[in-house]
Amino acid sequence: MDFLKLVALDDIDLGILSAHLQDAVIKVGDLAFEPSNRRFAVACNRFVWENETKRSFMRKTPHERRRCIVHFDRVLHVRAAGIDRGRTEDVLSLLAVKFTPSAEVPAGVVELIFSGDAALRLDVECIEARLTDLGAAWETPSRPRHDV
Repeated sequence: MDFLKLVALDDIDLGILSAHLQDAVIKVGDLAFEPSNRRFAVACNRFVWENETKRSFMRKTPHERRRCIVHFDRVLHVRAAGIDRGRTEDVLSLLAVKFTPSAEVPAGVVELIFSGDAALRLDVECIEARLTDLGAAWETPSRPRHDV
C-alpha cells in the first residue's frame, strides 16, 4: 500500500495538496477547530487521483477513495460560508484549497472551496499543512466529473 503523506509550507506545496484533495468528500461533523492549539483538522475521503494515470493504461483497475486526515497549524480564526455546523451529516465536496497572502507575509488566508458555494476561510500565521492517509483504499464505481 502506498500511503500518501504530504507537507505544505508554501503556496506551491499547497497547490499540490489541493490537487490530491480535489473532490474529497467531507461530513460537516468531521470539521474541527482547536483554538487553544491553533489547529484546524478535517477527516475526509479523498479520490485517489494519483492512480488515475495507471488506470488509463490498465482499464480494469478500479477507481479508488482513501480516508485521510488534513490539518492546518498556526490557525488564528476560522470562518464558514454556506455551511451549517449544526447539520453534522451534511456532505461537502472539496474543489480546491487556495492561499491569499496578507500584507504581513507569511500570514494570509487559506480557503477551502466546496461545491454549492460553500467555503471555509482559515486566517493563518503562515502555511503549515499536512495530509496523511489513514488506511487502505476502497473501490468506488465512479470518477468525479465537472462540467465547466
